[in-house]
Amino acid sequence: MEILLQTRSIALRQFTAEDAGLLYDLDADPDVMRFITGGPATPLAQIRSEVLPAFLAYHRAGPDFGFWAAQEPIAGTFMGWFHLRAEHGTPDTEPGLGYRLRPEFWGRGLATEGSRALIGHAFSVASVPVTRVVAQTLAVHDASRRVMEKAGMVLVRRFTADWPVRLEGDEFGDVEYAITRATWLAAGSPAA
Repeated sequence: MEILLQTRSIALRQFTAEDAGLLYDLDADPDVMRFITGGPATPLAQIRSEVLPAFLAYHRAGPDFGFWAAQEPIAGTFMGWFHLRAEHGTPDTEPGLGYRLRPEFWGRGLATEGSRALIGHAFSVASVPVTRVVAQTLAVHDASRRVMEKAGMVLVRRFTADWPVRLEGDEFGDVEYAITRATWLAAGSPAA
């Protein structure tokens, strides 16, 4: 297991083929999936055949982008995951940031801590010259929006995504937050 980075409270490591059960348990929690699928879990077969292979493919492609398992640095308890990756149709220089944590780790500043660490990774370590990091969520997802703001990101646009399923609050649209390399540097690299 290769560790990408470690903060005070989080170690971000590469996923392994043995992590399917951890991902299933995470996605089986309806509170975790509320703003993603409306509550239904991702089937274990889909995690094994699609989700985990996609995560592992990022690791084979290189260290800059992908999905990483978030765990407690000492105990090794699985907390969830974070991602930094170019979204479909966007350049590698503007990767998207995302996270999914188990509810027992909510409200402790961990999503912000991990997000700041990945923003710092994007702007100071990645071999790709990242110019901007973006993140999106439903406009009504206040907790996720607070994480983005605490990580130094600012609201850049409102839009309406084409969700494959009806989500609570999707009638209010979606929001995109971003932070640029220039802003990150001017703030004294707060995400590092």
